[in-house]
Amino acid sequence: MKMASGGALCSLFALTRQGQRTLFTQQNKCTAALGANRRPASTQTQLMSTSSSSENKKIEKNRDLPDYGTTPIEVDQIRLEKIKKWRRKDLDGKSLIEDTMKELETDVDFQLTAKALREKGAQRMSLEERKVRRRALDALGVPDFKTFVKQKMVEEDTSTRTVDVISRKDPTVFQLNIGLYCNQACSHCHVESSPQRQEMMSVETATKCLELLKNSPSVTTLDITGGAPELNDNFRLIVRLAREMRPDVDIIDRCNLTVLHEPGQEDLVQFLKEHRVHVIASLPCYGEKNVNQQRGKGVFDRSISALLMLNEAGYGVPGSGLELDLVYNPLGAFLPPEQAKLEVAYKERLDQDFGVVFNQLYTMTNMPVKRFADFLHRRGELKDYMDLLVRNFNLDTTDSLMCRDTVSIGYDGKVFDCDFNQQLGYGLGTDKVHEGGKTVFDIETLTDLKDDAIVNDNHCFGCTAGMGSS
Repeated sequence: MKMASGGALCSLFALTRQGQRTLFTQQNKCTAALGANRRPASTQTQLMSTSSSSENKKIEKNRDLPDYGTTPIEVDQIRLEKIKKWRRKDLDGKSLIEDTMKELETDVDFQLTAKALREKGAQRMSLEERKVRRRALDALGVPDFKTFVKQKMVEEDTSTRTVDVISRKDPTVFQLNIGLYCNQACSHCHVESSPQRQEMMSVETATKCLELLKNSPSVTTLDITGGAPELNDNFRLIVRLAREMRPDVDIIDRCNLTVLHEPGQEDLVQFLKEHRVHVIASLPCYGEKNVNQQRGKGVFDRSISALLMLNEAGYGVPGSGLELDLVYNPLGAFLPPEQAKLEVAYKERLDQDFGVVFNQLYTMTNMPVKRFADFLHRRGELKDYMDLLVRNFNLDTTDSLMCRDTVSIGYDGKVFDCDFNQQLGYGLGTDKVHEGGKTVFDIETLTDLKDDAIVNDNHCFGCTAGMGSS
């Protein structure tokens, strides 16, 4: 091995000493850095004291912030309120009638029906309608309604039932149709109401009806309908006097909702609340398109706004004692869905989408009469619809048919078994259609009608299909 020269060794020694000094310097820097993080105990205490003092100063300062710290720590329980953008105060006092009349001008089906009514009259139209339904049932091999019911009783061996299942009970529902005038003209309307109809119950007839209510203690419900009953001049008179006479009775207002925005009805919600009126409102869907298709352009927005008005007054709110129920009826020739399940869907959608609450939902089968019958006939669907109703006949519904415990009064004071018979002209005390029959001035109490047979016909299959429509 060759030895390094003296000069080379000196150079190597110098380089080595320099490297050691460099390494020593770097180690001292690292130690100093670690030492900075390892402060003495006295220094740490001093820092903690400073931090605590700073926090106290923040708390003192926050005392000047009145809302800071008021939010609860249970953040999972916090809920955002619905924005009431659907409460359309800009519609208050603005009538829907002009829009309805414009739609009627271009509604071919409505124009055809109106023309037929002018040319033929109500009596002839009801008779023709009856024949069309009867032909459809004949083609299906279906007998008249009462014969059909008795056959079903035999088939199901209903030994516990009376022979005449459609017999009259003590009246519990007193129904008043106080007029056909309405701000809407719905496509399914079985009373054919519209702004063009001017028929109204007179004050004399209304007064007699109130007398009958007073004299009929079995009645528990006063059912006021129309048209839009609230637009009758005697509506508030009837409600006010009925409440005074019978504080116990359930007064129902069959409301189309949009009437709450009509001019002159700005205080209607408060009036209904003061007299504890039970509101049953029509809303055939929780979606805009279906509602407007069946009830007219712009009806959906007005209906949701009206529901919010009722909610603001306490209607539909649990514990308020103010009942708000909704009614669903199908858009076309089909049966309504199961009522309980549909009610759940209605409550979820109306609450989530609009912040609307209500008590109960009722599903109604469309009756094959008047406008809906015309609708089916023009579409060639009447026979199929009658077949649908017959196929889904439910004998159990006959126990609760409205005709059994209801007395229905027309705007002119004539007496009927139900609202459908009323529109078809099937009065009590007569075999003729839209002619003769008893009126409220022929009786002193509703029990005077106990011996009058209930008038049934082929339209009655609509009330016995599925889960019924009464």
